[in-house]
Amino acid sequence: MFGFSSVGSRFLFAFAMVCLTWNPTRFNYIAWALAQWQNLAPLVAFVGIALAAGWFFFLSSTARALGGIGLVLCLGLAATVLWTLFYFDLLNNENTLLLSWIVLILFSAILATGMSWAHLRARWSGQASVDDVDNQ
Repeated sequence: MFGFSSVGSRFLFAFAMVCLTWNPTRFNYIAWALAQWQNLAPLVAFVGIALAAGWFFFLSSTARALGGIGLVLCLGLAATVLWTLFYFDLLNNENTLLLSWIVLILFSAILATGMSWAHLRARWSGQASVDDVDNQ
């Protein structure tokens, strides 16, 4: 059964993938790979390929589910969230750490929305998806 916990788990997986790839701390794949660039270990390459596969899966699924217009609308919503935070002085240009985390959260939310979109559309419209028909 699809519910808020399903969307939440998709968000957590997207957030983990985004933050494992890059975050404003020193604990991320990009910093790790750059630190070992002169003597690249097989484990660094393996993790990089695994992350690339995860990115490919999330991005292609999100692009397929939302389409071009849906992606533009999601990016527009994320941009207006940032604009609102700046407009009401809840965020400023000097606090790059907080801005980085907010952008990571918004990007994860877009990926989670794309991963959940078929289920959400079926629930909201009452139309069955191919997965629902196959399971019956």
